[in-house]
Amino acid sequence: MTDAFAQTWRMQALVAELWRQEGPKVENHVGDVAWQRFQHTGREGEWRIRLWEEDGEPVAWAWVKRPASLQHEIHPRHRGGALHAELLDWFEAEVEEDELRTSSLSTDTERLEALRSRDYEVDPDARAFVYHACELDEVAEPEVPDGYRLRTVEPNDVERRVELHRIVWAPSRVTVESFTNVQAAWPYRADLDCVAEAPDGALAAYCLAWLDPENRVGELEPVGTHPDHRRRGLASAVCRFAHHRLWEEGAEMAIVYSLAGSDATALYESIGMREHDRSLELVKRR
Repeated sequence: MTDAFAQTWRMQALVAELWRQEGPKVENHVGDVAWQRFQHTGREGEWRIRLWEEDGEPVAWAWVKRPASLQHEIHPRHRGGALHAELLDWFEAEVEEDELRTSSLSTDTERLEALRSRDYEVDPDARAFVYHACELDEVAEPEVPDGYRLRTVEPNDVERRVELHRIVWAPSRVTVESFTNVQAAWPYRADLDCVAEAPDGALAAYCLAWLDPENRVGELEPVGTHPDHRRRGLASAVCRFAHHRLWEEGAEMAIVYSLAGSDATALYESIGMREHDRSLELVKRR
């Protein structure tokens, strides 16, 4: 696992550098990488990851998820160039399927051009994800129903925190073991793992906030409310609370992804987050 943490940190280092150079034009956040890498155990054999470095610094990474889906980031000076072609060659050689998939922000013209030159096209039937963003200089105070309270995760909450996630996202492969790995990964912080506690002490809703301290940008990933506590404004309250915590820790912006047209999209719009871009799914059939 130590090697996985080290490799993930190198991937995150490139993401942070891209944010430094390009701001919110970057598809991933350092929190995305940690959450996706460690939220499950037992899936390591399904993933193939490769890093490219120059002078000891990461300049590209590719992450293949079964059956044939590519997630990648690449330094601007290599986007659309020979290294980008090498990365895509590696992906296409690693998988045997006839249908290959990857993604790009709608505004990332260099990536889109590089992919289209390799016969990847936006799949009109695939799900599009809305990339929301907001400045954190003016965040409304969260309000919760009587008896509920907002707080952050404490050491004895882990099993209940995992149980809540598994109920919200059933069927879920998140376990106490995998969530412990998440907690061990940078930049997880328990004091940014926000929850709404019900009058009986049960955890009713949560919003895990991730902070990229260098770039002062936070991400909400994931967010959920227990079915027994929905339609009470808890999701918006815990997200606003997460915004406040991020702002208190120095963040100037928050981002979040949601499926276009979903209730989650309406939720994020209701708390002042606006569509900044869209993540599009591209497909190549060979």
